Amino acid sequence: MGRWGLPPLILLTLLWVSGCATRPPHNIDDGCAIFEQQDGWYEASDRAQRRWGVPIAVQLAIIHQESRFRDDARPPRQQLLGIIPWRRPSSAYGYAQALDSTWDWYREKSGNRWADRDNYADAADFVSWYGHMSQQLLGISKSDAYHQYLAYHEGHGGYRRGSYRDKRWLIAVAQRVAERAKRYQQQLAGCRAALERSVSIWPF
Repeated sequence: MGRWGLPPLILLTLLWVSGCATRPPHNIDDGCAIFEQQDGWYEASDRAQRRWGVPIAVQLAIIHQESRFRDDARPPRQQLLGIIPWRRPSSAYGYAQALDSTWDWYREKSGNRWADRDNYADAADFVSWYGHMSQQLLGISKSDAYHQYLAYHEGHGGYRRGSYRDKRWLIAVAQRVAERAKRYQQQLAGCRAALERSVSIWPF
């Protein structure tokens, strides 16, 4: 028996699984710190930006709002009779909090059929792809974090109907997303050259 009284094979499996989980960055409010800590994330966001045209700062701001950069984020469970944990309000999951149906649409239309919602590179690509679709379907600028987030939260149909107009709380959230995107953009302007040099040095 191994440590904690577990058979060695089971212990190794548990350690491997726990090691696969990606912890959120220490400072999720600093774009430079995020990419300096998380290997491969800058390359992933840069690749998504080049593919779909959504700025890295907008990607980060939306992911920050949706999951605080937690790969296994889910909506909190509802409560039955006020005390018993019950169903979750939606199937949203992962960094981007994408619904099952929306993720399936993304995988079909983007060609990224093996994408996982708990993979940062796939989530960044999804957020960028969705922003691209919002521009195509709704005419929203890809750099307009405020309206991009409203369309992201309400869906393209809901945004088109103006479902967000009576939701003051959502408008306030979208404003915070826009402000955060602006801060990320300012931060990244000061470290982008260093991040790009690190990519060129370590291409894999």
